[in-house]
Amino acid sequence: MQVNNLHKIILFDGVCNLCNSSVQLIIKNDKKDEYRFASLQSEAGQKLAKERHIDTAIVDSIILIIPGVAYYTKSTAALCIGKSFGGLWSLLSIFEWIPEKSRDLVYDYIAKNRYKWYGKQEACMIPTAELKAKFLD
Repeated sequence: MQVNNLHKIILFDGVCNLCNSSVQLIIKNDKKDEYRFASLQSEAGQKLAKERHIDTAIVDSIILIIPGVAYYTKSTAALCIGKSFGGLWSLLSIFEWIPEKSRDLVYDYIAKNRYKWYGKQEACMIPTAELKAKFLD
């Protein structure tokens, strides 16, 4: 596993269709090549979560790690990622006015129902050869 402080790391649920679609959206909008990815089910994802004392039984959908700085979960992680794209995505900052606990209630509701609404894969997605360098596992 090659991790450096130059890239932010996104841990995601590798079998969730919504999460995989979100990763594809992030890759498409990551014009500055800021992000690297690891599924929560992978050895790399488990190691990174454990190092930060994150219980993946509780936080099981998205974690944003900024190495050497901090990590963010749930709605805060999603907002940080979205805002980093600039342009109209910066409008997401308006949601920061909503208290995190309230935002996370909505986030948790979606996360709880994501398999029912969007489906689930049997195994984690396998990146194409072109995208493989963006994945830690």
